[in-house]
Amino acid sequence: MIYSMRFLLRTAVLALVTLLPALPIQAQQRVFDHATFDHLLRAHVRNGVVDYASFKQSPEFASYLKRLAAFDPKPLGREDRLAFWINAYNAYTIQLINKHDEKESIRNINKSLFGIKAYGPWKEKLAVVGDSAYGLDQIEQKIIRPEFKEPRIHFALVCAAVGCPPLRSEAYTGARLDRQLNEQAHTFLRGSPGKNRVDAGSRTVYLSELFKFRDYDKDFGGSEDAIGRFIARYYPAGPEKTLLESGNFEVKYTKYDWSLNSQERANAVSAKP
Repeated sequence: MIYSMRFLLRTAVLALVTLLPALPIQAQQRVFDHATFDHLLRAHVRNGVVDYASFKQSPEFASYLKRLAAFDPKPLGREDRLAFWINAYNAYTIQLINKHDEKESIRNINKSLFGIKAYGPWKEKLAVVGDSAYGLDQIEQKIIRPEFKEPRIHFALVCAAVGCPPLRSEAYTGARLDRQLNEQAHTFLRGSPGKNRVDAGSRTVYLSELFKFRDYDKDFGGSEDAIGRFIARYYPAGPEKTLLESGNFEVKYTKYDWSLNSQERANAVSAKP
């Protein structure tokens, strides 16, 4: 009798184990599929410029946001979890622009009394993840920065402005995250001379104001010398790299352009005589 009960119990357990792989992976909360967002980014983002209207009209985008809202990223591995939060930040930034039908600048959203902008747009608790509501600022300052301590996130989180690093035309994934972050850093630091460049002749390093926002410099080492050494990683051997590694340079900050990074606005600007 005892043997029969043990046999039946063992058979039931084995049957359950056999069924587990058949469960949807997402139901087991081991990964989150960003394929929908990836498709939308490839279709509606060109060189970092966003077709906000297409996102607004897309039922797939609305569905993706609903899936973000229902998903708890805590059980994910580190890289998948960071990729999840970066995608969530960027997706909800697009949603914020569309919710307010903003055409000129994210800083026009939720202006406080007397037009003081403060962190108005980034404080609105628009972003829902795992049934909890967050502001964009909360995602960056309370989750991503302290938990992951990854300076390259500053080249991946896009605040809907022309002065930001360009929005990537693909979603971030844990499997490709290191390469994607390196490419974002290279694009922002080497491919945007109006924002960042090195003039070895005058021993001057021109930096985006992104590096002096709030306390962002701490993520790169806490000083202009440390920022220089960080940027040097993305330069080949030569006078620019040598200068950056030396710390013996003057820093000049380039003006941050808060204009909306929209295709509509870009087309209007290019059409002007």
